[in-house]
Amino acid sequence: MKELTPNTPVIVGIGFEQETSEDPTQCAEAWQLMLRAVRRAAADAGSEALLARIESISIPQGMWEYRNPGRLIADALGCPSARSILSDLCRAIAAGEQHVGVITGGEAKFRELRGAKMGQPVANTEQPQDTPPPDVHHTSSDPWASEPEARAGLASPVELFAIMESALRHAEGLDVDRHRDRIAQLYSRFSEVAAGNPRAWRREPMSPRAIRDPSPRNAMLAFPYTKRHSSQWNVNQAVAILVCSAARAARLGLERDGWIFPLAAAQSKHVVPLAQQQRLHTHPGTVLSGERALTLAGISPEDVDAAELYSCFPAASQSFALDLKLAETCPWTVTGAMPFAGGPYNSFSLEGVARMAEVLRGGEGNSRSERRIGLVSNLSGIFGKQACALFSNLPSAAGYRYEDVTAEVAACDHPLPLDGDYVGPAAIVGYTVVFVGEVPSHAIAICDTPAGRRTVVRSEDQALL
Repeated sequence: MKELTPNTPVIVGIGFEQETSEDPTQCAEAWQLMLRAVRRAAADAGSEALLARIESISIPQGMWEYRNPGRLIADALGCPSARSILSDLCRAIAAGEQHVGVITGGEAKFRELRGAKMGQPVANTEQPQDTPPPDVHHTSSDPWASEPEARAGLASPVELFAIMESALRHAEGLDVDRHRDRIAQLYSRFSEVAAGNPRAWRREPMSPRAIRDPSPRNAMLAFPYTKRHSSQWNVNQAVAILVCSAARAARLGLERDGWIFPLAAAQSKHVVPLAQQQRLHTHPGTVLSGERALTLAGISPEDVDAAELYSCFPAASQSFALDLKLAETCPWTVTGAMPFAGGPYNSFSLEGVARMAEVLRGGEGNSRSERRIGLVSNLSGIFGKQACALFSNLPSAAGYRYEDVTAEVAACDHPLPLDGDYVGPAAIVGYTVVFVGEVPSHAIAICDTPAGRRTVVRSEDQALL
């Protein structure tokens, strides 16, 4: 490996923690799982001395209610602080602002679910009211839904992504049955990947029929999505990624064989509610962030050997593959996707990065050369924000590079005007039928009016459903 610039950011260690016991009294809470994952990452790096040198602890917001989980972990490790997330950390290291940081995240919702079912509610750590907040706390007030969507009762992610799924089906010219078969086969293949992933929550392959068809254990949620098409966030999982500057890693004597290099990343923070998106199945933010990340890394889509495309629902994976031009070039998941590998809320993309590091170390994927490249995508809301990051077992001559493409996306992705009170003929651009129990409850459709506006309609007409 050639000589590295001192501030090159390097992933030196990854750690996973998972508990599957159905006895909630035997399971740790979320911050404790994260702490264990951080310790495992240090062990993976080959130096527990790293723990005392951590300068920042970055944690995405979870479903837990800790005031400052980074403080709990920092106190347990004897290191100072809590800060931002992966792209921020890589930029800080590349700029010479810090030398060692860890990104961690996790959930213990399965523990809480089992406790509730067994009548044994579990307690979580409550930090004092005067606990200092994180040094940096990224917040967002961006809405998932527009006012007409909210008025129609369209707020659940499964319903919104199911509407997007219908738009994908129309764009590909498939009838309903062929499309249902296709996404069931896609997720069946994902379940096979999860079966080979030692970090996955569910490691049993599932047949397409078991995913597609509703059953007592696989409820239809929002057509065509069943429970098994949906992210599984009732898990006890945590992950940690240790990042160092190349100079600090060398000074600590860390073995270079397992190092993984963040090459480039790009993101868009331009938010457009689903009903106002020009096309429901493809997204300018994905296209631009993907193209920019590839350009910054000096590679093309054909150079990507493996991907972890965000997979909360099938529409997410398919839309990313379409917009990133990866549909026919490489595997779409290395984890096995969120319904099977586990979807610990905002921490899943970290799981994807850590698993990608394992894959790149091990030479999995499509690579026929010494250099192996992996892509990890992420989204926020209902494709309101998009990000793409590239990683490799070999460094880039240009070093780590990052760009925010929000302004460029906003310049070309103009929200369509809404008409929430429209009555008259309209063209459906996306729809779903929402189920309650085994019974269809109502339909929701996003439509184009003759005047070029969007409207959202809801029907509870059982004859129509």
